[in-house]
Amino acid sequence: MIQKINELKSKRDAIILAHNYQRPEIQDIADYLGDSLGLAQAAAKTEASLIVFCGVHFMAETAAILCPDKTVIMPDPNAGCPMANMITVRELRQLKNRYPDALVVTYVNSSAAIKAESDCCCTSSNAVRVVQSMPKDRPIIFIPDQHLGDYVRAQTGRQMILWHGYCPTHQRILASDIRVKKALHPQALVVVHPECSTEVVNMADKVASTSGILEFCRTDSAKEYIIGTEIGLIHRLKKESPGKVFIEVSALADCPNMKLNSLEKLLWSLEDLEYKVSVEPDIAQKALRAIQRMLEA
Repeated sequence: MIQKINELKSKRDAIILAHNYQRPEIQDIADYLGDSLGLAQAAAKTEASLIVFCGVHFMAETAAILCPDKTVIMPDPNAGCPMANMITVRELRQLKNRYPDALVVTYVNSSAAIKAESDCCCTSSNAVRVVQSMPKDRPIIFIPDQHLGDYVRAQTGRQMILWHGYCPTHQRILASDIRVKKALHPQALVVVHPECSTEVVNMADKVASTSGILEFCRTDSAKEYIIGTEIGLIHRLKKESPGKVFIEVSALADCPNMKLNSLEKLLWSLEDLEYKVSVEPDIAQKALRAIQRMLEA
């Protein structure tokens, strides 16, 4: 199957982009493996004519917006993001009307239509930097993730209006789980993603995006780490730091949408050039401005 995928990839002039939360076999076959920011940057730079996106829908949408001259497909069209569905265009417009002086910073985990209504996008790896770059005399509407927004507010001291969205997978990581794992592994450092609740974030030795977690664990001198993010990242952590021990906080931190992609579906998508992801031109044009500001931040 892997041989067929590689043959078709060459035949189609394709590149496989995969998120750090994908199944291990998808991670291993990817041409580029990374977080949302890295994947957007890789999509923008690629010279391949076909992008096969192994992630969730908003990520493939972002690639389609950045690469209008390329074909973007994803192996399973049902791989969505619950957080991205937690705010609608109507709700965002109502929020903007309520706070007319505010700038809208939108977490990249959102639909293209929401990005089109935004001043700037961000990822978990550059959210603090993006918010700091905004004019100091303007409040910030931060959507849709309340937990990342609360973390950014604490880091920047900015006036921020937060939406009530969240990642269900990271919401299942509990402070009580960390206390249990810490009791079993007292020497381990607690490393968590800022999509976790404020209570969990406050217990961490390090808070970082998936790429930040990888970098920290690769360069830090500790031998054990309790990892508070989607469990798919453990595979890459073990590959990059084989001499260290990585403990998942909870087996429940498993995103079912990220795991919808499989080698079989990846092969079928290359065979049939499905499922294509496209964005309406007027929405894509507006969303592109916010995405480009994110990449420049």
